[in-house]
Amino acid sequence: MTEMVYGTVPVYSGDPVLPRWWRTIDKWTMSCILLLFGIGLLLGLASSPPLASKNGLEPFHYVSRQAFFGGVAMMVMLAMSMMTPQMVRRVAVVGFLVSFIALMGLPLFGTDFGKGAVRWYSLGFASFQPSEFLKPGFVVMAAWLMAAGLEIGGPPGRMYSFVLTVSICLMLALQPDFGQACLVLFSWGVMYFVAGAPMMILLVLAALVVLAGSFAYANSEHFARRIDGFLSPDVDPTTQLGYATNAIREGGFFGVGVGEGQVKWSLPDAHTDFIIAVAAEEYGLICVIAIIALYSIVVVRSLMRLMKERDPFIRLAGTGLACAFGVQAMINMGVAVRLLPAKGMTLPFVSYGGSSLIAGGIAMGMLLAFTRSRPQGEIGDILMRRTR
Repeated sequence: MTEMVYGTVPVYSGDPVLPRWWRTIDKWTMSCILLLFGIGLLLGLASSPPLASKNGLEPFHYVSRQAFFGGVAMMVMLAMSMMTPQMVRRVAVVGFLVSFIALMGLPLFGTDFGKGAVRWYSLGFASFQPSEFLKPGFVVMAAWLMAAGLEIGGPPGRMYSFVLTVSICLMLALQPDFGQACLVLFSWGVMYFVAGAPMMILLVLAALVVLAGSFAYANSEHFARRIDGFLSPDVDPTTQLGYATNAIREGGFFGVGVGEGQVKWSLPDAHTDFIIAVAAEEYGLICVIAIIALYSIVVVRSLMRLMKERDPFIRLAGTGLACAFGVQAMINMGVAVRLLPAKGMTLPFVSYGGSSLIAGGIAMGMLLAFTRSRPQGEIGDILMRRTR
């Protein structure tokens, strides 16, 4: 269809894969992701030894596992970034179907590891969280459906994607995992907006989200407890939020010094959900600003490159992946400074977690593949030519 409207796109078949990949990849985005992973290893060296000692493990047990899973994630990311958008779509659809089936089986075969939410499969040597792998596949699947709906005579793709989104959110809410459900819904909403959704429909959907939140508050003790804790004017200093906010306050501008932080001895999730508190306490506000800047560069550069993209599917899928990446980081850091209710969501590429790291590598590999430079001309140039 693209060739019919805009003409054929020149392809140089003799160009080797690696040189073409290096020439077309967004090196700034890739560098920022690698830096985030490096920062995660550095913070893991500071935050995980107390937990390893408490569990009777080697001091750097969790750091070693993070390095291993992170290495796998980086290799997956690079492999995905070399694929064509069509290959990415095929892989994403298969991955989505497998993750969707795994998500459905959680009530029967899943475990909560004592955290009150059945989100994982225990594999003995490791755990597997289906929702982490579901997100990138879902974004690509929903973008494919929406793009198909934009074609003349195409299926009602936006309606199909909405039904799929509601089904996933309901399954996540039953775990309960309201944080991931909100992230899935947000990703779909961004793509729906970019696809040309009327504002009235978006306002109606926002009202429905508010009603669903009210229902969850009235019927879920887990959800109500977190909301009440967030709205309470006083923070219990013996809770995770209390320890995290105090650590951020103590860190100040330059931090208390490498290895001198105390919050890692009090927080059981210092190496996962509250890793930013360790960064703020030991390295100060400067480190936090650097981390925020890296996430911002990835999101902004990706969106800027996607603005020039002519293919609706690539534009929608890339936008959903970039926004989900940025919002997940924002939610994690917002919880640590008590701007948002506790969600139990990791900081991408920085927090410890095998499922989170590998799924993040898959998502960013897809994003890098979608944002590669292509010999298609900018959309503004094409519109100018058509108006002459």
